[in-house]
Amino acid sequence: MADVTFEIKETIGVLSQSAKGWTKELNLVSWTGREPKYDIREWGPEHEKMSKGLTFTKEELETLRGLLLEIV
Repeated sequence: MADVTFEIKETIGVLSQSAKGWTKELNLVSWTGREPKYDIREWGPEHEKMSKGLTFTKEELETLRGLLLEIV
């Protein structure tokens, strides 16, 4: 299996932080040199470790925004 690389292109915001210092963040991330996608996941304090997360294209994120506005 090939190594997965990532580059955080833009940090958009922190949603929450755990007692152990991990933060749940919304970022724009390029995975393995591909086009950046919006990404929600937990990151370790130095962004050296990460949890599983969700990635979204701009269109998917706009659809999610609309859905969230309906329930808030």
